[in-house]
Amino acid sequence: MRHAQGPLLTIDLTERTASTTPIGDRLASFLGGRGLNTSLAYDRIPFDADPLGPENRLYLSTGPMQYSATSYTGRMAATGLSPLTNGLLSSNAGGFLSRNFTGAGYAAVELVGASDELLAVHVREVGQDGEPDVTFEEVPDLEQAEVSAVSDRFAESHDLEPEHVACVGPAGENEVRFASVMTSDTRAFGRGGLGAVLGSKGVKALTFDGEADAGVDVDWPDEAGEVHREAATSDSIMKRQGTTSVTELANEVDALPSYYFAETSFEGVEGISGDRVEEKKYKKGTCSSCAFACKLPTRDEETGVETEGPEFETVMAFGSNAGVDDVVDVMRANELCDELGMDTISCGDVVSMFLESEDEFGNAGLVRSLVEQIAYREGVGDKLAEGVHRASEEFGAEDWTVKGMEFSGHDGRALNGQGLAFATANRGADHMYGEFYPYEYPLVDPDDALDPTGLDGKPPKLVEKENRNAVLDSAVVCKFSRGTVTDDRLAALLDAHYDDLQSLGARIVELERAFNNARGFDRSDDTLPYAEAIEGFDAALSEYYAIRGWNDDGTVPDHGDGLDAAGQATADD
Repeated sequence: MRHAQGPLLTIDLTERTASTTPIGDRLASFLGGRGLNTSLAYDRIPFDADPLGPENRLYLSTGPMQYSATSYTGRMAATGLSPLTNGLLSSNAGGFLSRNFTGAGYAAVELVGASDELLAVHVREVGQDGEPDVTFEEVPDLEQAEVSAVSDRFAESHDLEPEHVACVGPAGENEVRFASVMTSDTRAFGRGGLGAVLGSKGVKALTFDGEADAGVDVDWPDEAGEVHREAATSDSIMKRQGTTSVTELANEVDALPSYYFAETSFEGVEGISGDRVEEKKYKKGTCSSCAFACKLPTRDEETGVETEGPEFETVMAFGSNAGVDDVVDVMRANELCDELGMDTISCGDVVSMFLESEDEFGNAGLVRSLVEQIAYREGVGDKLAEGVHRASEEFGAEDWTVKGMEFSGHDGRALNGQGLAFATANRGADHMYGEFYPYEYPLVDPDDALDPTGLDGKPPKLVEKENRNAVLDSAVVCKFSRGTVTDDRLAALLDAHYDDLQSLGARIVELERAFNNARGFDRSDDTLPYAEAIEGFDAALSEYYAIRGWNDDGTVPDHGDGLDAAGQATADD
């Protein structure tokens, strides 16, 4: 299989040292990205580590597809122990960082320990002597700085544009449990609070200054050109409206969470629809090397607000779920989250929870105030910064999370297969882990369409989709490539048989599960606030475990080798 190349760069923040380790065997086993990160984390993060303690580690990596100029490959992966879910979690972000990271010559970067002083860590291209070129810069001037101010600082002082920078805003420094790592100003390693992990380590920013067009010389098959050409010529509505193109459809089929999940449709949906977002779009936006260009640079001339987005999940969290029916108000919340460095889904959900407790749905001014209070942990924001799971009881609200992670859209009460996918996902109530919802909307290809009601026949499909997504996250390939990067094309791009890729995906999912089992996770964590409303949920969950070869309590069997059945590479590559 094609895989990422280069050593692991370990950056010790306590000692302020950097060293490299060859990981060729591990790369051959896990490709790169999420698979590589998960493999390293399983070996190197103690099972009893505190997510916000120095013993946690944060991994950043790319995969083999970042050596190509093919569409859908402008992404990279991050992995660590989540302060939101308390389990192992991977996130990925688009933008333009991945090529600068790859050009530095490393397959992955590992951050260990913690600094007592606020730092920027600068990683440059490997020198001719093979030694890492890493410098540690104390940046007290950036304390509590917003994301764009961090970018401005390094553009001025180091001639590095935002696409060279991964940083945290005030939320990361203040250890908000759903803080994001931000790159290219508006792209986020969003879910699960890895920004709080970076903040807990005393790191304000990482910069990568490799040659973006440098890299490994790979002879790519014809399928690479086919993917790029189809991305360029596609007439997908996502090129105009991004993911918000699904907003009104979700509303029509009762899959749009509204009023803090009390309802599944929103009477004000027209004001936050894809059409309204498209009206505010003023130019094209994309990620590195991608011709699909589905991003949403938006601007409202009357108010002057300018942001990138909002995407569908943000429209749900700060729109329908908060009772807000004006897309400009959602744009303002989106802009604030990007500047302050927070996941828009978790932040919007926790704000919606507070609005419910105060009977303030639709109060857009209060929404913005709460977002800022959360980022700086001021007033009621200090409690809300802990997330819905930890704060819901105090506010008399229902705990709308799975494994401590707030729900995204595509409501599982209408799309039952997606409901099961929320429950089984190792990282919690996130729609992209299993990504089952496209099969249950009425606009999918009739050959793939599934009845959204019930779970009959869905567990095998979910297992397959989770495995495939684990491979995409390891390659690293954008999931919006669906329909273009077919199974056959994916196998050709990675020089592998598709069945072997499925096996790899299963190993990655199982490693995540085994790690979380060691932290106490089991079947009791694979549940939903509305599980009883989905006919056959318990039976489908048992079927899912059986397909994976796991115990019926949701744990991975002990195979007697001190590890699990995932075929984990040894620690001594």
